[in-house]
Amino acid sequence: MVPPRLTFFCELNGASIGALFSTPNLIDDLLQLKAGVSMGLVDLSPERASVVRKLNNVGVPVIAWLLLPEEHGYWFNMDNLLEANHRYDEFAAWTKQNGLRWVGVGLDIESDIREMSQLAKDPLVIIPKLLNRLFDRKRLMHAETGYQELVNRIRSDGYYVESYQIPLIVDERKIGSTFIRRLGGLVDIKVDREVWMLYSSLLRPHGVGLLGSYAPQAQAIGVGVTGGGVDIEFGNPVPLTWDELARDLRLAWYWCDNIYIFSLEGCITQGFLSNLKTFQWDMPIMIPDKPIARMDSWRRMIRSVLWLSAHLWAVLISLLGLYISFRILLRWMRGKDV
Repeated sequence: MVPPRLTFFCELNGASIGALFSTPNLIDDLLQLKAGVSMGLVDLSPERASVVRKLNNVGVPVIAWLLLPEEHGYWFNMDNLLEANHRYDEFAAWTKQNGLRWVGVGLDIESDIREMSQLAKDPLVIIPKLLNRLFDRKRLMHAETGYQELVNRIRSDGYYVESYQIPLIVDERKIGSTFIRRLGGLVDIKVDREVWMLYSSLLRPHGVGLLGSYAPQAQAIGVGVTGGGVDIEFGNPVPLTWDELARDLRLAWYWCDNIYIFSLEGCITQGFLSNLKTFQWDMPIMIPDKPIARMDSWRRMIRSVLWLSAHLWAVLISLLGLYISFRILLRWMRGKDV
């Protein structure tokens, strides 16, 4: 029995990252688990470079998870392509200067963190901006073209590229809609591996249905949240318990061999690493059929709405045609000339 490949997300600033990786036996635990780290580059500090070198020296795979300052949106999205390119330039120079090695580069595709915070505080303030973006299709096309060029540039530098995506992008892609992307400022790009963030803690008590519904089609699955992450006052979840994490890990592995756990710092705080070292992956599991069926039903409804948004003119023309046909038929039945 070969266990899945584990990667831990780590999203700490420079001062905290050094303290975390000074935790006794942490690196030995990662080596025993044969696990990698997707390191959120909140900053490009000397402390972070020192940690990456330490991981390089012992053979722990490290992915450069690119992030922006919060004043530029933090995550990559439709409105910060210029800043994303600049951030990659800074990262490349910092990497060369410090002699760092990465197994890949991760692009986190999410809405602007400032918009998320505003939605939590006063949604009405942000609505005009969202509507303006919703009706600007060229803006999305320009952003996606630009981000794809960035992906190609990263690849040309010898890096494997992965993205961290919300699962709804899958339903939108299947329907051929761009509604969610335009509304949320998201982009859909082709990368070497797409990690779907199927965090059951964000959707209690339906989170296990979210995981089970999307997992069968996933290249890689993100599970969580065990703790940590940014505080945006919007949907901040109660961290997973060990039993919940164990359930999610076994369910994810049922369909997928690449599992990402958010986050490393949360697992350390809750003492999960010792449990993972002796974890029995092949224990019998119960597929949560009812929660999955409920989530599948919600997804069908969402896809119907997305289909209507993508074919609105065709629907309106069809309705107009039906109305005219009905009027003609009605007049004919009444014996009047058409």
